[in-house]
Amino acid sequence: MGRLCFCICMWLFAHFVLRASEPVWINDSLVLGDEKLECYLPLLQNKKVAVFSNHTGCLSNGKHILDVLVKEKVQVTTLFSPEHGFRGDADAGEHVGNSVDKDTGIPILSLYDGKRPGPSDEAMRRFDVLVVDIQDVGLRFYTYYVTMLRLMRRCSEFGHQVVILDRPNPNGHFVDGPILDMSLKSGVGALPVPIVHGMTLGELAFMATGEGWVPPCGLTVIPCSGYSHQSFYKLPVAPSPNLPNMASVYLYPSTCYFEGTSVSLGRGTDHPFQIYGHPDMQDCPFSFTPESRPGAKNPPLLDKLCHGVDLTGISL
Repeated sequence: MGRLCFCICMWLFAHFVLRASEPVWINDSLVLGDEKLECYLPLLQNKKVAVFSNHTGCLSNGKHILDVLVKEKVQVTTLFSPEHGFRGDADAGEHVGNSVDKDTGIPILSLYDGKRPGPSDEAMRRFDVLVVDIQDVGLRFYTYYVTMLRLMRRCSEFGHQVVILDRPNPNGHFVDGPILDMSLKSGVGALPVPIVHGMTLGELAFMATGEGWVPPCGLTVIPCSGYSHQSFYKLPVAPSPNLPNMASVYLYPSTCYFEGTSVSLGRGTDHPFQIYGHPDMQDCPFSFTPESRPGAKNPPLLDKLCHGVDLTGISL
């Protein structure tokens, strides 16, 4: 535990204290991939389309990509949603089964049929083109990219096209951490890249196909305009229930290491991934009690008084 705490403190020092200058936020000058309708609507004409997205798949005007596609008369036949569900309110790791989008009536199909990673053959036959529009946070153990790669592999098997409407990486201004030993490949680590890999989903997809980690799948990426890896992007929507703000997004690369221990990371509190503690850390003056709540229905150390460390005061 002492070595882990030292590594986390050093990462925090490098990321927050040694940063050369104050960030310049690019939200107002940014054009997201999904806002370039003229670039991707022609690719969807006369095609049956599946959409991999969730509550983060919104244009800057707040309209969801699904609603935009429906308004543009695109034939959307299938929806896929990652961990946390299409509306973003499921628990981490919770099985998300088949359902129907209440606003459009379009089926939301499970990504897991119990036989293989990815949708069933029946689900794959429902569409010709997969559209990806979802906000990632640029970390090897964040599961959205893993789901995207599984869908890309299945699209390769069926000869489907994949169109990624790219978004900025909020942790895209640096690269850090060890590269994954692929003998330890899992649902929370799928590529031999650093923990903080610095890439957008589109860039990651290009790398995965270019390196042969994923078979070719007719990949098209609609990039953002006004974005570079020196840019800082403030997420307009929380990407998942336990990353509610930019502090949690920035602390997540380091504090998530505690997921492999018995320590609570604040799931079930107002500050997930911004605090950590355990009932036995009684020398620490800060305390909190994890509770059951949406997105953290059964958090570690539920209803137990934990003593630990509060990182919410770190300046961003």
